[in-house]
Amino acid sequence: MASALPVVVYPPDEDGGRRVRVDSEILGRAYGLRDIAEFLRRAGIEDVDEAYVEQSGLIEWRGGGPDVWER
Repeated sequence: MASALPVVVYPPDEDGGRRVRVDSEILGRAYGLRDIAEFLRRAGIEDVDEAYVEQSGLIEWRGGGPDVWER
């Protein structure tokens, strides 16, 4: 499974949520890796789980990696 779409996870906001963008569309606010995996599945990227989200080189993490959820 691979995605040619750019995936960007933005820095945490004041509530600890991080916006998730695929291609040019904001899919929502994630509060953990499970949320990001669900957004990617809904965007058509199959077989995504939390481990994939944490390890994927296809995701650009801004303001901290997959372990940063608070400001």
